[in-house]
Amino acid sequence: MSGGAVKDQQYDYIYDVDERQFPASVIEASRQRPVLVDFWADWCAPCIALAPVLERVIGDLSGAVVLAKVEVDDNMRLAGHYRLRGFPTVILFCDGQEKARFTGARPAPWVRQFLESHVSHDVLSA
Repeated sequence: MSGGAVKDQQYDYIYDVDERQFPASVIEASRQRPVLVDFWADWCAPCIALAPVLERVIGDLSGAVVLAKVEVDDNMRLAGHYRLRGFPTVILFCDGQEKARFTGARPAPWVRQFLESHVSHDVLSA
């Protein structure tokens, strides 16, 4: 039963975002805590492989960083605005600005290291 509670808690900091919601749910939200944005597509095998990795890493951080998921086929203008060349592309936003990005499926330890190198230890351990 506790496994279900943890999964339910993850939904508080893992959410879908569209172009209309992006300014508030990503840009403004990143002024409160870092927002990792996963630009993905359902036809993209590496996107499907990366999704549970991101969810696991974000879940382990208990909300210190949130994960916003943007389906690119429905939000092509956002993909164009951020000049995305391949998928998945993951962009970290902090204080209303893009701080870092990576492209492609990565293992959980790599994603953790990516976050540790771009987000202060105080934030990640809060």
